Amino acid sequence: MTGDHDHIPIGYVRKAHGIRGDVLVRGLVSDAAERFTDATILVTGEPQRRTFAIDAVALHQGDFIVSLEGIDTRNDAEALVGTQFVIPLSERRRLDDAEWWIEDLVGCVVVDLDGKMIGTVTDVIVGAAQDRLAVTTADGALGEIPFVDQLVPVVEIAARRIVVDLPEGLVG
Repeated sequence: MTGDHDHIPIGYVRKAHGIRGDVLVRGLVSDAAERFTDATILVTGEPQRRTFAIDAVALHQGDFIVSLEGIDTRNDAEALVGTQFVIPLSERRRLDDAEWWIEDLVGCVVVDLDGKMIGTVTDVIVGAAQDRLAVTTADGALGEIPFVDQLVPVVEIAARRIVVDLPEGLVG
């Protein structure tokens, strides 16, 4: 993350591409193809906020080859490696009912069906088959809960509470 609490990263410069100043950008959001388009203005994360206009963009093996206004040489492009592009939180896409932002889940208290405290979500591990909630129990043990409806029937973001129905021994 950028250190910004009011912005989220949407992509970052992986490497320079070619000799004319193009960069290879990895999108970090599901709507990246809509965010990296011709004539879009990109904003970098902190500490030094900069803006770049996209002159041209092409899809390349799941990433984007991006030509940025004012970046004309390979050296200019290499200087941008690692740069994150961000958007304000208010510009995130709308979520479906069964979707949550990772940062909203982290810090939620995890309880069982009877309301007994299990722990706190410390991270969300995004997986190919399913995501998992990383949970730290009161005694400091670490565990992972598959983030599936059967095991996680209730997510109450406003109450900062997640109710789980776990088989014996899954988490501390």
